[in-house]
Amino acid sequence: MKKNIAKTGSLIMAAALTLSAALTGCGSSDSKTETTVAATTAKDAADAKTDGTADSDSSGDASADVQKIKDAGVLKVGTKVDVPKFGLQNTATGEMEGFEVDLAYEIAGKIFGCTAAEAKEKKLVAFQGVTAKTRGPLLDNGEVDLVIATYTITEERKESWNFSDPYYTDAVGLLVLKDSGITSCADLDGKIIAVSQGSTTKKVFQEYLDEQGIDVKPEFEEFDGYPSMAAALSAKNVDVFSVDRAILAGYNDDTTIILEDRFAEQDYGVASKLDNKGLAALVNEVVTDLKSSGTIDQMLKDWGIE
Repeated sequence: MKKNIAKTGSLIMAAALTLSAALTGCGSSDSKTETTVAATTAKDAADAKTDGTADSDSSGDASADVQKIKDAGVLKVGTKVDVPKFGLQNTATGEMEGFEVDLAYEIAGKIFGCTAAEAKEKKLVAFQGVTAKTRGPLLDNGEVDLVIATYTITEERKESWNFSDPYYTDAVGLLVLKDSGITSCADLDGKIIAVSQGSTTKKVFQEYLDEQGIDVKPEFEEFDGYPSMAAALSAKNVDVFSVDRAILAGYNDDTTIILEDRFAEQDYGVASKLDNKGLAALVNEVVTDLKSSGTIDQMLKDWGIE
């Protein structure tokens, strides 16, 4: 009889511990409550996961970078704030919106064990505006965990940062005023082309001219943001606004036209610090899952991105 009582007591204790562990998910409590509950079930509570899949690599170094984000309670993401449909700060609400913003919430949901909608509601992503010039340094100094900012994947960049598989493919284009008389690259001799600081546009444009055998010598002027480039074009201080065609689409209106010339087809990826291998693996898992399920295509369609 005593043996049966002891056995029953053990089963009750095991069930209690199982119930406590089940209450630790992201969607059911805040991070402080989660830590408190986990501490009652195991002495290694610092290593407890909010979900069973947050780290794709179980090694200490690989999982530590994801755990650090969990412990902080927020994923820090660098995004564009001036690219309609991708990353734009709504001037009326102050909120970030766009396809890449939604992608950030999908990744945060994976890290914290909840849906993207819950990640947005709980403000589990802290956004920081970045430019082509600042996004790499902000990753390096740890001010952001990820950069999701129309960041082109190149072999050179992969030597400095991790990149996910591509989530969007685009090409560089040329935006001109309709009354400029410019109809193709052949009309650009001596013209001024506005490009973004830290971008690859100048280099890939010259490569395109060489490949096409177009003998023109334009000038380039660098700007620190797309609105200033668009304003310079509107004021006729430059002749061309050149950047990725998807970005140009957000600034195209009834006074401008995107030329048919397209060059340097390029892939966008999510970037992370080079030694954050666990985080990079998790991000890539999210991107590949969203692509294989068709969710990425639907997200692009929802934002009107071709």
